Amino acid sequence: MSDCCSKENNNNTEPDILVIGGGSAGFSAAITAAEEGANVVIAGEGTIGGTCVNVGCVPSKTMIRAMKAVHSGNNASRFDGLKAVSEVFNWQALVQQKQHLVDDLRKAKYEDLLPEYSNISYVTGRASFTGYGSEIDVDGTLYHPKKIILATGSSSALPPINGIQSIPVLDSTAALDLTELPSSLLVIGGGVIGCELGQMFARAGVKVTICCRSRLLPNAEPEVSDALVDIFEQEGITVCQGIGYQKIQKSAKGIKLTCKRKEGQKTIEAEQVLVAAGRKPIIKNLRLEKAGIDLNAKGGIKINEYMQTTHPNVYAVGDVTGKDMFVYMAAYGGKLAARNALNGNKNAYSNTTMPAVVFTEPQMATVGLTQAAATKMGYDVKTSFITLDHVPRFIASRETDGLIKLVADSTTDKLLGATILAPEAGDSIQTIVMAMKANFTTEELANTIFPYLTAVEGLKLAAQTFNKDVSKLSCCAG
Repeated sequence: MSDCCSKENNNNTEPDILVIGGGSAGFSAAITAAEEGANVVIAGEGTIGGTCVNVGCVPSKTMIRAMKAVHSGNNASRFDGLKAVSEVFNWQALVQQKQHLVDDLRKAKYEDLLPEYSNISYVTGRASFTGYGSEIDVDGTLYHPKKIILATGSSSALPPINGIQSIPVLDSTAALDLTELPSSLLVIGGGVIGCELGQMFARAGVKVTICCRSRLLPNAEPEVSDALVDIFEQEGITVCQGIGYQKIQKSAKGIKLTCKRKEGQKTIEAEQVLVAAGRKPIIKNLRLEKAGIDLNAKGGIKINEYMQTTHPNVYAVGDVTGKDMFVYMAAYGGKLAARNALNGNKNAYSNTTMPAVVFTEPQMATVGLTQAAATKMGYDVKTSFITLDHVPRFIASRETDGLIKLVADSTTDKLLGATILAPEAGDSIQTIVMAMKANFTTEELANTIFPYLTAVEGLKLAAQTFNKDVSKLSCCAG
């Protein structure tokens, strides 16, 4: 760590803003406040940079992309006349390269930024409230800021399975640091992390089983879950959905999970187990009760639309709220919290057009409401649905495993949401984000000109599907 982050500057004990947490949300809040002329102290515990750059987005996505290279080489035979073989011959070298990237980005995006802001001080230590006022103890030094922004993030959660405390388990951080690949891996949890890392390890040659209580990506459209099961099974991944966990224990092979399914009891053995059953807000050491700060139903810090907690001088942003646990939403919330803390509550948080991406292959990207969510909110819902074998781009590239689903209001024809399961869906979804921000109707989307043989043309075809059978259209017809 550079000098800017290792030297503790305890002189500024009465800053305008004290930010607790040195990750993306905390830095976004601190920089925004500093740019408005405020004196800011960041109190960080652990490695500067938080989850995303150190153990989350950056390391996982580079490893996922590496395994895509392996899979693409081995899948070249989908084109006649081609044959290629790719393999992992030095996993440790790949992990080291990943860590170099993490170290470089942490330095560039966090450590090296601090000297650029003379009105931001960074101190290391554990922060906690001392009482109802705004006094904060950071490893014995007392701070009396005008306003406080909590941005302590989240950590991996252990599911309540009998025996899980007594066996060695991997979380996503430990899994990404493995220097040797296990022969087999049990993934507990079918959410974002379980799906992404499960597929990544399978492509590295590991025998992977994914187990989940409900279904893969349970908050997504059910058509996505069904399609992902088929895709995963084609890649040799075993998927066990709708199971009840009974116990987990050590075995001769490594670990053994006993679970219950409709057809009876089942045991699953693997060399190692990756627990990917969600994340929990980090609040344990903050002593929130002393400050009268309430929690929400998810165990995160309760906030209003202005990021303000139940204490008027304290705001909370990012994963610690248990809401919209994405790095870009944490940074967005950090900006709003800083402005509201300094200038009064004028900037309301909105996730109406928040995109979300799952970096499986194909990627799954969403924005807005699913069909079930829109129906629950009382909309008169209409939907369109096409598979990728109706989209020329994916027909030409022979990548037709996937789908596009649009959700709209039957009364107004306004778009309410979209789901894309397709190669690089994370890029295509932004077209729907912009369409929703512009209050597009499905007819307006259907009548928009899209370039031929592109992925986003599938959105036009999906919009046309509300009123016509696109299989009866010629190329580029619309």
